[in-house]
Amino acid sequence: MAKNFAPRTSKKEIKKVDLSAKIGGKDIFRAADEKLLQGARLDDVELSKIVVRDQVRTKFNDDSIRELAANIKMNGLIQPLVIHREGNKFVLICGERRFRAMTSVQMEKCPCFILENKTPQELMAIQFSENSAREELHYIDKADGILNYHIATKASERKIVDALGISKSEVHRGLIIARLPEKVKEAAKNFDIEKYVLLELDALPKSALKDKVIAKIVEGGISKRLHLKRFLSAGSAVMPKKKTGKSKTATTKVSANALMKLLQSKSSDLDPKTQKALKNLMEEAREILA
Repeated sequence: MAKNFAPRTSKKEIKKVDLSAKIGGKDIFRAADEKLLQGARLDDVELSKIVVRDQVRTKFNDDSIRELAANIKMNGLIQPLVIHREGNKFVLICGERRFRAMTSVQMEKCPCFILENKTPQELMAIQFSENSAREELHYIDKADGILNYHIATKASERKIVDALGISKSEVHRGLIIARLPEKVKEAAKNFDIEKYVLLELDALPKSALKDKVIAKIVEGGISKRLHLKRFLSAGSAVMPKKKTGKSKTATTKVSANALMKLLQSKSSDLDPKTQKALKNLMEEAREILA
């Protein structure tokens, strides 16, 4: 059955809705994360009194901020900021995108969930969860957030999974990515490099070829796994091979033959049944080495 849709409304006929007047309703609390709001109270706070420190999110889309600012200017702030009282000031915990958007349109006050007496570890977990749930957090920022939480709490990967509400594989990969050189992580943001390029980079053994891969990533020449695969294939073909006096195969054969001779010399000390089994085994080994 076909659905019936309401007729489209022109921009001139759209009415301004004051959603901020409904901010105190139960619907907002029901929609928000209960863990995040535990012990919080809702109140209007002057933006000038809110301090912004290092946040989980470090990459912001300017167009997205402008769109959000226009939306807030039209309809008010739908979701309050989350702040933490520290003495006589408030520290922004969640909502830097909303904060930036509101300051860009010279708003003076906004509704905030005010937290008090939270530990740094609790605030880090709240920041991470809230940012991850909203506009897609860049995987570099997410990785740095995981590592920072790990450093601050000394928590195991399993405990980080429980605290941040993410999968074990995401925690493990995040810790790997966060420990890569800063220039590589910065390039990942600037050139939209696939996450798995960095994971495969970490797995490469330390070598001159790996250094070339890093240089290529930093300049934006490798952004996808396919690019990395092609670069490694080309690099392996031109890398000089180390010369050795004897090949690995020849050395293996010499060692195996010496072992077989030793076993044969000792076989006379064994009982007939064991001698027969050893003889069959040695014949099979000779066929393999031939």
